[in-house]
Amino acid sequence: MRNQLLFLRNGKVVTGLAILGFFTLLAVLGPWLSPYDPNQVSDALLSPPSATHWLGTDHTGRDILSQIIVGARGVLVVGLVAGVSATVVGVLVGVTAGFVGGVGDESLSALSNMFLVIPQLPLIILIAAQLPSAGGLTVALVIGATGWAWGARVLRAQTLSLRKRDFVEAARANGERTWRLVLAEVLPNLTAVIASGFVGTVTFAVLSQVTLSFIGITPVSEWNWGTILFWAQNNLALQRGAWWWFVPAGACIALLGMALTLVNFGIDEIVNPRLRSTGLHARSLRRRGIRPRVGFTPVVREVRS
Repeated sequence: MRNQLLFLRNGKVVTGLAILGFFTLLAVLGPWLSPYDPNQVSDALLSPPSATHWLGTDHTGRDILSQIIVGARGVLVVGLVAGVSATVVGVLVGVTAGFVGGVGDESLSALSNMFLVIPQLPLIILIAAQLPSAGGLTVALVIGATGWAWGARVLRAQTLSLRKRDFVEAARANGERTWRLVLAEVLPNLTAVIASGFVGTVTFAVLSQVTLSFIGITPVSEWNWGTILFWAQNNLALQRGAWWWFVPAGACIALLGMALTLVNFGIDEIVNPRLRSTGLHARSLRRRGIRPRVGFTPVVREVRS
C-alpha cells in the first residue's frame, strides 16, 4: 500500500500515466471518435488544417486526424502484446533459474544467453519479407519471443539475492512449499523490476512497429503512426511544405515515448531509496536553494542565528 502511494505521489509517473491514458482512450474508442473513415478520399487534396479537417488532409484527401486516431490502436496493441508476452516468459525463465539453481539454472542461463545475441529488428524484417501478410501482431509476437532474455537475466540475479534472505529462509523453515515461496515471498519483491522490464519492452515494440511501417516492411494498408509517416515521406510532404502530414504523427510518437520513459524513471525512483528521497523532497529542497542531483544525497545543516 505504501509503495502504491509513493507511486501516485511521483510526478513523473502521474504525468506518464495521464498521457498513456489519453492514448489508450484513443485506441479503444478510435473508430467512434474519428470524424471520417481514414481511407475515405475527398476533393480536398493536401489541404492544410481547417474547420472541416482539423489536421488537414493527405494527397488523396484523406483526413489526417482520423488516421492518427485509428492508428493509435495498432501502435498500442503491438506494444501491449509484445510487453506481456516477453514479460511472462522472462519471469518464468529468470525466477525459475534463480530460485532452483544447479543444472536447471545453468540450462536456463544458457538459453537466455543464446536469445540475447539474436538481433531482433533484422529478424523481424526477414520474417516480414517472407510473409507479405505479416502485420503488427506478427511483429509483437517476434519481439515477445526474442525480447525476454535481458529481463530474465536481471530477474535471475535478483532472485539469487532474494532466495537466501532471512524472510525466505524463515518461510522455508515453516514448511512452505516452493511455489508458495516464489509467489508470496520472492515475486512481490520483484514487482518494480518486472514493471520496469515491461515498460522497456513496450517502448522497444512501439518504436520497432513505427520503424517497420515507416520503411514499408509491414503492410501499409494497416493504419498506425508509422504508416502515416510512410505515405508522407513517399509523397514528399516535407518538400511540398505539408507539415501537417508528418508533424502530428511524429508528435504522437514522441509523446508516447516520453510517457513510457517517465513511468520508467518513476519506477526507478521508487526502487532506489536515494532517488526516491531526492525525488520526493525535490520541491522543498529547491525552495531552500538546493538543487537536487541524481546520485548524491543532499545533507542540509541548519544554521542557528
